[in-house]
Amino acid sequence: MASHTEISPREAADRLAVRELIDAYAHCADRRDAKGQMSLFTEDTRFLVFMDATAAEPTQTLHGRESLAPVFDNLNVYRATTHFNGQSTISMDGDDRATGESYCLAHHIGVDESGQRTLMIASIRYLDEFTKQGGDWYFAERRLMVDWTETRPSTP
Repeated sequence: MASHTEISPREAADRLAVRELIDAYAHCADRRDAKGQMSLFTEDTRFLVFMDATAAEPTQTLHGRESLAPVFDNLNVYRATTHFNGQSTISMDGDDRATGESYCLAHHIGVDESGQRTLMIASIRYLDEFTKQGGDWYFAERRLMVDWTETRPSTP
């Protein structure tokens, strides 16, 4: 754990901005704002999905902001989602680079053809590389790590 006996106002502002970036990602996902979600990434971003967090290779690798659209649009298969962001660690690397790990419990409500409602909960972690461009923070790389999922029937 980092010791912060003194922190500059600039570093405090950068740390807050990175945390707000993490939260904006979840907010856009739950509002189905794929364009807003995509705008949080650099043009040349990398997005890697590990459906099994213990796997050596990602299940899916995307390059570039525009490649993210189908992934974010895929959330539309659910009736609703709620992403609860938990703890996060951020390590600053100079004035315009940072890395971090953040935890999230993502709740997904689905309805199948017969009308049966299900709740899928995913415990996920994001391993991130952030960059500051033009005064704003962006995801340069985001690794979505699925630690576990549970799916069960749900009632309205």
